[in-house]
Amino acid sequence: MHRFYLPPEHCHGDIIQLPPNEAHHASRVLRIETGERVAVLDGAGHVIDCEICEVTKRNVILTALKKTYSPPLPCQITLLQAMPKPKAMDYIVQKTTELGAVRIVPLLTDRVIAHVDERSAPDKAAKLQPLAIEAIKQCGSPWLTKIEPPVSLENFLARREQFELPLVASLQSGSRNPHEFIQRFRDTHKRLPKTACLWIGPEGDFTPSEMELILGSGALPISLGSLVLRSDTAAIYGLSVMSCELQSAE
Repeated sequence: MHRFYLPPEHCHGDIIQLPPNEAHHASRVLRIETGERVAVLDGAGHVIDCEICEVTKRNVILTALKKTYSPPLPCQITLLQAMPKPKAMDYIVQKTTELGAVRIVPLLTDRVIAHVDERSAPDKAAKLQPLAIEAIKQCGSPWLTKIEPPVSLENFLARREQFELPLVASLQSGSRNPHEFIQRFRDTHKRLPKTACLWIGPEGDFTPSEMELILGSGALPISLGSLVLRSDTAAIYGLSVMSCELQSAE
């Protein structure tokens, strides 16, 4: 079944009109026809089963048949990702959205190669958000990952955001298997964390001073194995491990 995305404010009522970009894709690329069944995702937990009732060159009209709500995942995981090159960042957004990241915050750090400043950060977020939309359409997730504007590491830390389980991928000695910290939290609190974050550094990792700031904020250093991973590989691997352990039933 083909899936389309519409913001929640456009998903009320029994008749739904696809926006121009989705209508073009449906009619010209997918060549859907009247009577076909499709699904509409609103990115806020709802999946709407629909039937195509009208297809023209510019418009596709749907009849809503059934609306289903899925609650958020048990643990809300935020990816704090030092920005790699554009293609790698695109890939990270796509794959970590599929893995259930609730939010992605691109970070500007000392070793970041991408040329982005905080003045143009909103434009960068606007370019990345559609990739997350395409990812939820592909995997069927009813929840849309939020892509925030790039921010410097120092400015992000100044927000003093709190996570029940903050983890940072580290190449330093003394880093532990993420399972150890997850199990320690579970033993202490008799439950899994409801919020978590994963810090992923750029190629070459965070600088020592940056790592000191991150650890000083309360993050726990984890190892992603004995091999040195590319930044995009580390993000996907780390999110996979966390999702597997934190999104399962207790």
